[in-house]
Amino acid sequence: MVKVYTIASGKGGTGKTTVTANLGPMLARYGKKTCILDADVGMANLGLILGLEDLPVTLHEVLAGKARIRDAIYEGPYGVKVVPCGLSLQGFQQSKPERLKDVMADLVSGFDVLILDAPAGISRDGVIPLTIADGVILVVTPEISSIVDSLKTKILTETVGGHVEGAIINRVAGNGDEFNRAQMERLLGVRVLGIIPEDANVRRASAGRSPIVVKYPDSEASRALKRISADVAGIEYTDESVPAKREGFIDRLARALFRAKA
Repeated sequence: MVKVYTIASGKGGTGKTTVTANLGPMLARYGKKTCILDADVGMANLGLILGLEDLPVTLHEVLAGKARIRDAIYEGPYGVKVVPCGLSLQGFQQSKPERLKDVMADLVSGFDVLILDAPAGISRDGVIPLTIADGVILVVTPEISSIVDSLKTKILTETVGGHVEGAIINRVAGNGDEFNRAQMERLLGVRVLGIIPEDANVRRASAGRSPIVVKYPDSEASRALKRISADVAGIEYTDESVPAKREGFIDRLARALFRAKA
């Protein structure tokens, strides 16, 4: 049975779309048939991060009644399926966001996990992804404004009958060891699914039109995103990104001498 998650945030700039672009491919790599859909119809960016732009059919055309959803599905990293939204203002104007529920009905049968990248903030169009998801995941930065806006999103989600699954704390200074997870859980009233440290490689990967888990798999942010993805997938995380230790000259020499004596 498909599990539908909506990735949401109370304000822009928290890294919501970046989290979606990395969570989806990792879930696919962990064996889940996964589709990520850009439900931010007005300010779509998911396709840009994944190198899927200038496409003939996007969610805009589907929501305008000009195309079928199957024609707007593309393959992304690690085999994840992606439904990007168009970038044109005309496409946005012709879209009818209320059709999203019908689109979802056509998608759910073919996947284990469906992830929606919701619009930031509180808006009429943003309510639909909060309502139709099995669980909403909040992306929050450790700033008072982001925390307050996330609480508003949480209240709105619960008001419309939705459920907040947990929160991801993004762009945490340092390696996150000093971050008070318990305090954040008390503030938000939900479980913290993971903490992603501030990492310059995130911007480099986005500029290269690639998720950081693909472009820089050994980076600190990638490790954090892999842990979160494993949690969502319901599997035990193993740090497959740690490279094998290279054998140095002294090690090789010692091994050769040992064999010679034997």
